This record gives sequence, structure tokens and C-alpha cells, in this order.
Amino acid sequence: MIPFYYGKIYSRAVATLQWLASPLSDENYPHYSSYKIRIPSGFIIHGIDVSWYQGLINWDKIASMEDDDVKIHFSFIKATEGVLLADPRFQRNWRESARAGIIRGAYHYFKPGKSGYWQARFFLQTVNFEKGDLLPVVDVEERGKESEAKFNANLKSFVDEVEKSLGVKPIIYSGYKFYEDNLAANFHGYPLWIAHYYRPRLKPLSGNTMWEFWQHSDKARVNGIRHLVDMNVFNGQPEDLDQLRLR
Repeated sequence: MIPFYYGKIYSRAVATLQWLASPLSDENYPHYSSYKIRIPSGFIIHGIDVSWYQGLINWDKIASMEDDDVKIHFSFIKATEGVLLADPRFQRNWRESARAGIIRGAYHYFKPGKSGYWQARFFLQTVNFEKGDLLPVVDVEERGKESEAKFNANLKSFVDEVEKSLGVKPIIYSGYKFYEDNLAANFHGYPLWIAHYYRPRLKPLSGNTMWEFWQHSDKARVNGIRHLVDMNVFNGQPEDLDQLRLR
């Protein structure tokens, strides 16, 4: 593995500013009948994230689905939670998504009351990361009863262990408000995946922080999946996405 270069890419920043400046209309927030949701325009790389909740997935049907200019290029797959819970569908989803030609990534649901180090070890022992996979993800949505200092230290031990083991900074996933309230001040500089639903644009984060992925809906319908699924866009071009893959 080689360290991930997390720099600001000028062309992406310019494209983002132009997109934010464009007028709001149905043209930049069109409805896609196949997916049963509106999808923000201006993005060319789309993806989903899944867990056991989506049941038995037909990855070939996902890979072959396309509506106008939207198809599924990547998927983040839940692997673990806390220090003991492995997603029962993970190994199959991990294997079958790659076989179907969908770029795969794995995520861990972080439990603030558990050791960050041991959560990271559990995650890394469960997932067999390979060249071409997306960077590992830590899903941070709750602080529990932990103090700010203990929460920060515990999460830092998780991300540090992942970086030590794989040589890359993990992606941090969180909801917009939780990120702003609990993560922005101390975890700036990590690749960022933000959840913020049902809107044509993701409003700027504090400090104009750049984000990589945006989970814009939790109500998509995708061929090969019987349940509703989260839909995401990537903020960049294919060559930018390559910078977020293991080498």
C-alpha cells in the first residue's frame, strides 16, 4: 500500500463552485423513474451502500442497470460494528460486487463506548482489502455518553490504527450535522463522505471543507435489491476516484 495523497484538486474545486452557482431547477435535480428518486445533476459517478438489511443482492442486475446517464459504479459494504458484530452478508457482498465489476469499499460502524484500537483490529481482520478497493471507511454517527475528549481520543485510535496498517487515511462517513458538531474541528483532513438527504445541493461545510462522497438519498430502488437502498455521488472524475483506491 502507498499513502493516499489528500490534496485539493483545482479542477474539482472549480467545478464545484460552478455547480453551486448554477440556478436551482428541475434540470439540476431531475427525477429518475428507474431509481424512483431525484438525483442531483453535475455528477458522473454514482454508487450505493449496503448491509445485511438489503437481503440477498443480485450484483449482476445492479451492474447492468442504467437510466439515462446514471449507473452504479461503486458500492460501500458494511463489514463490522463495534468489536464483535460482523455483518452476516459482508463476505458474499464483498466477493460478488467485485465479480460483477463494481468498485467495492468496506465500512465499519463505530461504537464510541468501545476501544477504537480493537474496533480497528476487528475491522481489518474481517476485510481482505486488495489493490483497487476503495479506501476503508469508518461510519461515525453517535457519541453516546462519552466526553468530547474521550470520544476524540477513541476515534483517533481507530483511524491511526487503520493508517498504520494500510498506509492510508480512512474515509470518515457521518451525517452533515453530526460532522459539523462533533468531527469538523478535530478530524479535518480525512477523506469525507457526508449524508444529507433530499436536496439538489449539499450546502458547504464549515471552512469550505472538501467532501468526496455525498449520500443524498436513503430511498432509492435499484435492480437486484428488494429493499430501499442509499444512493451516493462522487465529487469528481474517474481519475479522482482512482486516488481513493488502494494501490
